[in-house]
Amino acid sequence: LIGVKPCVKTTSSQSDKSFFAQIFFEVSISPMRLVLSTAALSAMMLLGRATAFSLGRRALVSQRHNVFKTSSVATSRMEGSNQLPVAAASFSSSSSLSMSEKEAPFGTWTYDKHCEEMSWTESKDASVLSVSSDASAADDCDLVVVGIFAPAKDEKEEDSDDKDKEEPKPALTGAAADLDKSLGGALSAVMEENYKAFKHGASAGSVTPTIRIFDGSKSKKYILLGLGTEDKDVEAATLFKVGSAVASACNDEKKVKSCAVLMPSKLGSAPSTLTDISSSFYSQLYADNRYRTGDKVTVTAEDLTSVVLVPEGDVADEEATSALAAGYSISQGIYLTKDIVNAPHNVLNSISLANTARKIAEESGGLIECTILGKDECEKRGMGSFLAVGRGSETEPQFIHLAYKPKDGKINKKVGVIGKGLLFDTGGYNIKTAMMELMKFDCGGSAAVLGAARATAALAPEGVEAHFIVAACENMINGKAMVPSDVLTASNGMTIEVDNTDAEGRLTMADALVYADKEIGCEDIIELSTLTGACMVALGTGLAGVFTQNEDLASELRDISKVTGDKSWRMPLEQEYNDQLKSKIADIKNCGTRYGGAITAGVFFLEFFGKKKKKKKKKKK
Repeated sequence: LIGVKPCVKTTSSQSDKSFFAQIFFEVSISPMRLVLSTAALSAMMLLGRATAFSLGRRALVSQRHNVFKTSSVATSRMEGSNQLPVAAASFSSSSSLSMSEKEAPFGTWTYDKHCEEMSWTESKDASVLSVSSDASAADDCDLVVVGIFAPAKDEKEEDSDDKDKEEPKPALTGAAADLDKSLGGALSAVMEENYKAFKHGASAGSVTPTIRIFDGSKSKKYILLGLGTEDKDVEAATLFKVGSAVASACNDEKKVKSCAVLMPSKLGSAPSTLTDISSSFYSQLYADNRYRTGDKVTVTAEDLTSVVLVPEGDVADEEATSALAAGYSISQGIYLTKDIVNAPHNVLNSISLANTARKIAEESGGLIECTILGKDECEKRGMGSFLAVGRGSETEPQFIHLAYKPKDGKINKKVGVIGKGLLFDTGGYNIKTAMMELMKFDCGGSAAVLGAARATAALAPEGVEAHFIVAACENMINGKAMVPSDVLTASNGMTIEVDNTDAEGRLTMADALVYADKEIGCEDIIELSTLTGACMVALGTGLAGVFTQNEDLASELRDISKVTGDKSWRMPLEQEYNDQLKSKIADIKNCGTRYGGAITAGVFFLEFFGKKKKKKKKKKK
């Protein structure tokens, strides 16, 4: 399904450097993954505490599609508790139905009433994962996972044409060697027997078949886990694979209650290492059972109660516990993101998404304030572009704004993260002719943003004020729906000719960008959306296209991409493509020709931030 990975990059809290000036970040969706832009949490945490983590591309879901894409746009201003706070539109959290009040196993609509709440998937308890420097912690565990590095290859050997030459055999070291000796060399034997697939652990995340040792009526299982080659640095992408592999092993080996993971000294026990392993471990255990009943329900690692990481060397207990907790918090953001993109339209609409945002605020302990703008409030702000998209739907558009502020009130940076919230996209009167069943995924941007908001509240970063914005609506068809040739007026006074009703995402984002730029005054804005299919045509499903006019930011995103494993490629952002958007009757059209569609989408957004509001010309008397 598309996948999730915001990344938090550590930077100096004194830096005034604007990393997000005039950036457009377009992301293609990989099958079975939802990518939350590596830029998103990086921006939120630009001036935050020195903690590096990532919300990663670990969102595997049992849905299949190959033709989806996401685009995200980051821009910068040209100039350089139980009680919710009072919002522009009043609301009551009690209006949402609880699961116990619903007659059906999950909430859905009736003939004349839309669904008001989306249920959330619960994860394993945060106490499941722990750290210990005592190797004897593995003695009483049902499953022992032994992490090993493959030996480094000599450069001459790599260039050699002698394919029959034997590969160097690794010698198990440390706790792994002691364990192998106690098992009579069973670990070494299984490693050699499975060389072709395992390659002595050279492929990070690969595992050997399970070794089962019997001791009377009891049995114990052992698995070797590949960590890559010992001559290469351990990157976050490797750690994600380690956490996911451990979770998969605990799930695949039935009736496992406890597991120990022996980690060699090179893998280390640094907080960032433990956080990455923790977040990927919990994320891999995700299973969406909200719409299943009886024997169709899938429970992952049902009997698992304890997984202990046993790194070689000393471990700072308090620091390690905090690192694991941070990883768990990130995984909860990933869970929510998956829940949103998986939810069917008769469950998730603009109203139930707004209630999801309210719930995030309620659970934040006062760190996040929730504002929901209804139709009337949006009209007062002149959001004609956003409101036009939702005219054909039975549920009114909801403009969602979650504002995070640090506990100490000290703010060095104010950023906005905007997500496209099309809960279903029929294409409007330019109706989609194929694969409309995939269009519940058109809210992928909003899913990423709300997932990031949930994780941010739990992590409580310092020094940054973050605003999470979603313009939520549905692009449906009825007698009021917009039609091709309509002329809309955005909240900055810009007039837009609707050339194609299926290019609706940019219409909702236009007013969201103006809101973040003018009303909130965000210094940096990151926009995430499933916007065009053109980027996928250019790059396929495995690369994110990066559009930017800022060289420093392009370099920053490229570095983040390498560290986190989210592959990206810089694309051109040419102003001359603006000619495709020229309208004969309005300031701009909402789309151009089929050629360069990803670029023209980016150019379109340039009109809605960092510019003064257009004033209507007065008629001469």
